[in-house]
Parts: sequence; structure tokens; C-alpha cells
Amino acid sequence: MLRQLLIAPVGSTIAKSYINCSSKQVFKCFSTSSRSAMSLEQAKKIAAFKAVDEYVRNDTVVGVGSGSTVVYAVQRLAERVKAEGLRLVCIPTSFQARQLIIDAGLVLGDLEQNPRIDCAIDGADEVDADMVLIKGGGGCLLQEKIVASCAAQLIVIADYTKDSKRLGEQYKKGIPVEVVPMAYVPIRDRIAAKFGGKLQLRMAVAKAGPVVTDNGNFILDWHFPDTIVNGWDEINRDIMMIPGVVETGLFVKMATKAYFGLADGSVIERSA
Repeated sequence: MLRQLLIAPVGSTIAKSYINCSSKQVFKCFSTSSRSAMSLEQAKKIAAFKAVDEYVRNDTVVGVGSGSTVVYAVQRLAERVKAEGLRLVCIPTSFQARQLIIDAGLVLGDLEQNPRIDCAIDGADEVDADMVLIKGGGGCLLQEKIVASCAAQLIVIADYTKDSKRLGEQYKKGIPVEVVPMAYVPIRDRIAAKFGGKLQLRMAVAKAGPVVTDNGNFILDWHFPDTIVNGWDEINRDIMMIPGVVETGLFVKMATKAYFGLADGSVIERSA
């Protein structure tokens, strides 16, 4: 454990736990939250590595998703490019993904030159038993869905906390809906009137006012009622028909396979 601790990346939860402790207190200093964070990060990593190893081939175009788990996917892509000489073109789903690709020394592409993607690897905020996803907790749902729609296969990588029998079981922040700013109030009211629940305009943390997406839009987080347990395909279509709705964080019938990393170091898989 101590060796793993010493090689943890600076700035990580594990590293912070170490540098704030004396050598005599190092083991006492591990709080339950630190151990949980360590397990979650390892779970993300093993899921990402397995997905990249099983689905990425030479001379392919790869969609690179957004979020904390994708960091490990990019790490593994870079390792395989260096070790195996793979020729890959990587299509980002966000500013974050673009920077990850550049920093890793991978080939950056776009949809203009690569409209067809062999596989997209992305995370999810929640995955239900029918492989319906909630995505967009990080605000990148529109570009994520565009890239996923261009991919022959969408591969989901996540830790065990994202695996649910039904949507809303574990993820409590709602379904993101990206909207044109001028229309957020009527859209909010129409969704609530038709489906129930509550919609909140997502507010920024480091600035005054709402979150603004990479596309210049607002995000409404829909805390849907517990009575909705299925029918997400129809619900998604109905919401998308409201003028001013740009995209939803409901990914229905899009994922090919999901990898969930577990705390014990194993990975469980689910196919569509």
C-alpha cells in the first residue's frame, strides 16, 4: 500500500492524503473517503484499459469522450500507440477531450475529415439494465451524442457506482437537457407539465450565472418523478420536439457495450 501511495500522481486524493501526514501517521491518515476514492479511481482505470484493449485496433478512428474515466482511456491509447505503433485518429467530444488528446501526443481529428468513427469510448453518469444512459453531468452531452451517433460502436466505461437497474437509482442530479438560452423557461415549464418532476437551470460554480456549454447554450437538469421507470425512447423524442431544445442527456439504443470496474479490481460487462 505504501508503495502505491508514493507513486500516486501529485494532486490526487491519495497523494494529498500522504503529504498531509507524517511518516508515523501515514496509515492512520487514510480516511474512509480516501480509501473509497482510491477504489473508485482504480475501478475507472481497469474499465477504461479493458475497453481500449478490446475495441481499439490499428488504422482506426476513435471517438474520445469526456469526464474523469476517459482520462484513463486516453492514457491507455497513448501507451498502445507507443508500444504497438498503432495508427489512430482521435475525435474529441469536448474541449477537455481535445486537450487530453493533444497532451497525450495522439493524432487529433475532426468530423469534417472523419465523419465515420470506428468506435467511441465514453463515460456515463448512469447506465440502466436496458443500457439506457444518462450523460451530460459535465455539460458535454451535445458533442458526445454527435460523436456517438457517428460511431459504429459506442463503448461505455464507468466505475461500479454508475451501474443501476433503473435510471435515477444512483445518479440523483437529473437528466441534462441542453437548451437555447432564450427558451429555457418555456421548455422548463412544458417538460414539467407533461412529465412531472422539477427542472433546474444549472448554475456555474466559479462564475455568477448559469453554466454555458461549449456550444453557448444553457442546461436544464430534469429531476424526473420516480414513477417513470421506462419508455425513455418515446420521452426523449417528445422532449426533442420542443422548440429550443438542442439535445438531451438520454442516450437510448446507442451503447454497444459497457464496462464497469469494481472495487475488487475486476470488471463486469454488459452488452446491448
